[in-house]
Amino acid sequence: MAPNSPLDHLADLPASPDETATDGIGHPPYAFIGLAAVALAVLIVALVGATIARGTQFAFDSAVMLALRTPGDLATPIGPVWLRQAMIDVTALGGQTVLTLVVIAAIGFLLAGRHYLTAALVFGGTVSGSMAVSIGKHLVGRARPALVDHLVEVSSASFPSGHASNSAIIYLTIALIVMQIVPDRRARWFLFAATVALVVLIGISRVYLGVHWPSDVLVGWSAGSLWALAWWALGSRLRLRARRR
Repeated sequence: MAPNSPLDHLADLPASPDETATDGIGHPPYAFIGLAAVALAVLIVALVGATIARGTQFAFDSAVMLALRTPGDLATPIGPVWLRQAMIDVTALGGQTVLTLVVIAAIGFLLAGRHYLTAALVFGGTVSGSMAVSIGKHLVGRARPALVDHLVEVSSASFPSGHASNSAIIYLTIALIVMQIVPDRRARWFLFAATVALVVLIGISRVYLGVHWPSDVLVGWSAGSLWALAWWALGSRLRLRARRR
């Protein structure tokens, strides 16, 4: 990280209550964690994407999707009638419109509370992550599953799952970075657990609705979580450097 980067300048602003972050005694190598997380996220997408591009099919993809449909009627998902609508509602929480509104609301809330560094990290992590997902979709270009009927409209490529990866990137990045300025341990863990549960449900909904292979979702979860981890590490490093000054 360059000494005169914009994020370093934001870290120096005295009005920000971001000093409630941990004191960094015995801190881990945040730079290494961040770089390793990004590298691993790219590696996962690249390796699985290249495998798919060569025409490889994963047996568990078909098995899971068929298990979620009524035997003899692949247009009807298993479970009670209300479950289908619930999954449609859940999947909307990982859509572009909702995620954009969440990012805007989170940044606005942080700026209102003068958490300038945290707001900048949320903006940088979510925007860059979403751009990376779009690039991955374009490069691999995997077709949507034709094994079962789609229960919602879709148009983009299948790999990686945009809903799974973007929800992990956006919700987890916001949660992990905001946890750095939440002093209460129980509140931090509740925020983390609730966020993970939401991201998992969104990914499951994509497979249940028949619009993604399970492998699309698994890679989306993995890459998105690693991306969020990288920005958590960046935030930790910047806060530590600010306190040392």
